[in-house]
Amino acid sequence: MVLKIAMVAGEASGDLLASHLIAALKSHVPDAEFCGIGGPKMQTEGFAAWWPAEQLAVRGYVEVLRHYRKIAGVRRQLLKRLLADPPDVFIGIDAPDFNLWLEARLKAAGIHTIHFVSPSVWAWRGGRVRKIARSVDQMLCLFPFEPVIYEKAGLPVSYVGHPLADIIPLEPDQNAARERLNLSADGLVFALLPGSRQSELNFMAETFIETAKLLHARYPEARFLVPLVTRETRMQFENALWQYAAQELPLTLLFGHAHDALAAADGVLVASGTATLEAALFKKPMVIVYKMSAWSWRLMRRMKYQPWVGLPNILAERFAVPEFLQDEATPENLAQALGNLVADPIVPRRLFGLFSEIHQQLRQNTADKAAAAILPILRHAARSRC
Repeated sequence: MVLKIAMVAGEASGDLLASHLIAALKSHVPDAEFCGIGGPKMQTEGFAAWWPAEQLAVRGYVEVLRHYRKIAGVRRQLLKRLLADPPDVFIGIDAPDFNLWLEARLKAAGIHTIHFVSPSVWAWRGGRVRKIARSVDQMLCLFPFEPVIYEKAGLPVSYVGHPLADIIPLEPDQNAARERLNLSADGLVFALLPGSRQSELNFMAETFIETAKLLHARYPEARFLVPLVTRETRMQFENALWQYAAQELPLTLLFGHAHDALAAADGVLVASGTATLEAALFKKPMVIVYKMSAWSWRLMRRMKYQPWVGLPNILAERFAVPEFLQDEATPENLAQALGNLVADPIVPRRLFGLFSEIHQQLRQNTADKAAAAILPILRHAARSRC
């Protein structure tokens, strides 16, 4: 009997998480079939993508509303297809606004549902916990402070750590990364990570480019690396370079290779999201930035519970690195803060120690732990089908 596992991942980070989970599950159930919505890394593991993950890669209330009809249409079609030919298990990879709606209806139809990556209920919209408990049979958490939230709601939960902590070495080799990228071993290098979505670049490409100009004026010998994950975002950033007259910047656009860029860098300018955690795991001084539509920002600011938005600061429970959001995210502020970080001989060493502690805490062999939590549900589903 072939097990059928449906999955939905909505962006680059979800694609990475899901690809490692698929590989781990296939080591236990090699004949399992995986299908749904996913990205290129998942497809490399044999995933049948009925729709590409990029269709769901929208952030911010206004942006989601603008694309709502299209996204809702995909979700209805997916639900209809899964109800017509039910999988043994459905696994939602992050993308909570899309997946929780879907999971609630699949669970009501008797399909086992698992959600991998807790929504940020500890940061904002904490009232979602009860809805989540009604929608899923199991929650898999990436961070150690999350399980207690779901235990109080009576939802089975497992802490599995973060797969990036398994992938990224505890002591990254900067010289080797620079050699791979044909960079000088002793030159100053900045990595710029403006986001993985086209909607993010709409708001942040100009700010990142203007910040690079100011840093270049302060450090004429510096090189800039910009890793982008899709052809669309690469073309979008290339157009922005022309639009803001930045063609002369010593800047290299990379197709992927974000980890090489982070390993090679002395300092990082990074959009809030999973990339901030990656920068921390590479033990890099960073400045965190985020911009969105004015309306989305007003709503987000009213609903958030914590003073931090960047994952390194949330995990450290303090402002370990600077954050500049919305109107404060000016090129002048960003260039000044990042320039000061790389010029300080003490702060980078302190950050290395702090980020090393976080790295050890998150390094849990995530894919195997997640697979171990899912396998009993798969076996139960298989017995029920028999």
